[in-house]
Amino acid sequence: MIIHLDMDAFFAAVEQMDNPELRGRPVIIGGGLRGVVSTASYEARVYGVHSAMPVVTARRLCPQGIFIRGRRRRYAEISGLIMAALGEFSPLVEPASIDEAYLDAAGLERLFGPPEELIARIKARVAEVTGGLTCSVGAAPVKFLAKICSDVNKPDGVFILRPEAMDAFLRSLEVGRLPGVGRRMAVGLRDLGIVTVEQLRRYSLEFLAGRYGKWGRVLFERARGIDPRPVEPSHPMKSESAECTFEQDTRDREFLARMLMAHAERIGASLRRHGLSGRTVTLKVKFADFRQITRSLTVAEATNSTQTIFETGRELLEALALPQPVRLIGLGVSGFDETPAQLFLPGVALPQAAGKAAARRDPAEEARRQKLDQALDRLRGRFGKSAVQRGRLFTPDSKEKK
Repeated sequence: MIIHLDMDAFFAAVEQMDNPELRGRPVIIGGGLRGVVSTASYEARVYGVHSAMPVVTARRLCPQGIFIRGRRRRYAEISGLIMAALGEFSPLVEPASIDEAYLDAAGLERLFGPPEELIARIKARVAEVTGGLTCSVGAAPVKFLAKICSDVNKPDGVFILRPEAMDAFLRSLEVGRLPGVGRRMAVGLRDLGIVTVEQLRRYSLEFLAGRYGKWGRVLFERARGIDPRPVEPSHPMKSESAECTFEQDTRDREFLARMLMAHAERIGASLRRHGLSGRTVTLKVKFADFRQITRSLTVAEATNSTQTIFETGRELLEALALPQPVRLIGLGVSGFDETPAQLFLPGVALPQAAGKAAARRDPAEEARRQKLDQALDRLRGRFGKSAVQRGRLFTPDSKEKK
């Protein structure tokens, strides 16, 4: 038996817990006019507001809603308490996101009783460590069904799917409920006359694999309740990124560069906190017409230096034409496990892909940047994130105020 725990309207619930004046009111996490909703309280959901909805739509549906930009650090703090609480029941806990996790319940009956009793104790412990937050829990023989089950009786609900009931449950399930089947795929399946899992079972493995590739095989297996994935206590981080959507589209390259520095600050600090360095820096740009492009550059040696990450991202931006104003800009670092690149001897031309970023990597300069980052990390850890900022992040207005 695998358990999937999903916190109820997590970000909004934390805000309501910390501020009693928000309780019972429609709280929507997502600021500005161009962003999307991260979470909506259940009081807001009755108006049709849901996660991933544009904020402008949410404001139209729920004009009385209380819009909050959110506090990622606070949510991460509560998430840590939840994961630690789950670890009291099983050593096999796999965080799936900041507000959900899987737990392998095999062999726990001798310690905590049947699934109903175990889940009740888990819910009570989560409420205790978080100050009263609720969660919904699903239990099933395999992972993907446990996740589906946690959504059946939301909020603050429990649904346990026994092995003998699994086949009937699956047959009646809409294919859109299968994890990984997005809106576009659901439409494509509907065009084939496939609405339920029972209808999906009529198609052979060869047909589904031919139409959907590797995911077609997964579909075939999920339709039959096959999911061999175990609960894995931890996943190595594959990338770290940050992005923002602007209130107004812009072609101002200096402004875009400031945004890249802000992203580099956040990414670099996170990488250093996790003891990671990456070699590939990726720039993400979304234009006013919602067309999105990415550009990547791999540097000679792995880095977690804020300045190096910024300079590499800026180089990618400088090489990019801006045929339309920019709606969103993002920056990411990956390639944590890549082998070191070939060293280049003095006087030997660098490959074009290496670019200026690789050419200017001076070991002494990199060491100086690392010392600066460490000093800034210590100051912010002691006095807060806003205790010190790099000069590039100051706007002319903020300089005058100083």
